[in-house]
Amino acid sequence: MAMILGIGNNLLKDEGIGIHLLNYIQASHPQWASCDKIEMIDGGTLSFDLLANIQADQDLIVLDAVNLQQSPGKVYCFEDQAVDEFLSQPGKSVHEVSLQDLFDMSRLVGQLPQKRALIGIQPDIIDWGSDLTQVVHQALPAAASRIEQILAQWGAISQENQQEAVS
Repeated sequence: MAMILGIGNNLLKDEGIGIHLLNYIQASHPQWASCDKIEMIDGGTLSFDLLANIQADQDLIVLDAVNLQQSPGKVYCFEDQAVDEFLSQPGKSVHEVSLQDLFDMSRLVGQLPQKRALIGIQPDIIDWGSDLTQVVHQALPAAASRIEQILAQWGAISQENQQEAVS
C-alpha cells in the first residue's frame, strides 16, 4: 500500500501546500479514493499521532512546502535516501514535530518505509490566509503528475489507471 501524506498549515497561505496538494489530487483523481493500494491522509502540521501511519508496512509519499530559496512554485521530488538527506538539513521544517523526527523514531525501531518520496513546492508567501498564492497554485498539476509517476513506478496504480487519471 502507498500512503500519501499531506502536511502543512492551511491557515498560513503557502505553508499549507501539502494539504492543498492532497485536496487537489483527491479532486482530480477520485478513483484513488476507492483504490485499495492508496491511502490519503491529511497530516496537518504533524504530530506524534502520525508515527503509527509512517511505521505501517507501506510506501510513503509526503507532500509539503520546501524552502530551497528558489523561485516560488518550483516543484521538487526527493526519493528514498535523498529524502533523508534533505530532511537532515537544519531549518527545513516549521512544524511542531518535524518529519525528520518521525523518520528517526521509525528508523530506531526498524520500521522506516523502504520506498519514500517527498514532493515539495517552493512557497511564495507564508502569512495569514487560507488560499495559496497564484504561482504556487499553478504548480499543483505538475506536482500531481509527479505523484502519479511515483505511484505507477511503485505499482500502486497501473499504466491504465494513470492514463485514466490524465484524461
